[in-house]
Amino acid sequence: MATITELKSAVRDTLESRGVLGQLKARIRAEVFSALDDQREPRPPLSHENLLINELIREYLEFNRYKYTESVLTAESGQPDVPLDRQFLASELKVTEDASSKSVPLLYGLVSHFLNSGDKGGKVFLRGSSLPAGPTASNIGPGSNA
Repeated sequence: MATITELKSAVRDTLESRGVLGQLKARIRAEVFSALDDQREPRPPLSHENLLINELIREYLEFNRYKYTESVLTAESGQPDVPLDRQFLASELKVTEDASSKSVPLLYGLVSHFLNSGDKGGKVFLRGSSLPAGPTASNIGPGSNA
């Protein structure tokens, strides 16, 4: 007869070999974050910029099979459960893709563009977004003038 330790080990090995153990751990982490999240303090509205940034990160995480990190990102950020359509995301970012670029996350293409651009000065001038430096519930969201 198997001991409790042997049984635990067999269950763990089976769950790992099926790829389920990591998913269970991620789901537990997401539920723990949700339980610890102070529901009395409302989360600031998800700004358009944060929605796009989170979606770029989510696409990258999914591509690299960082499923657990992606599940925590979605739970903590308030990002919609259903990912944004890639064509919509590319359109919002004013990105045109070819067939080869569609096989990798948009974030790879954006980084590659900046690394390989033949800009004379070698630098890209970035302007501030519509988000303030220190986001708070009262000054984030669509229409903020900060």
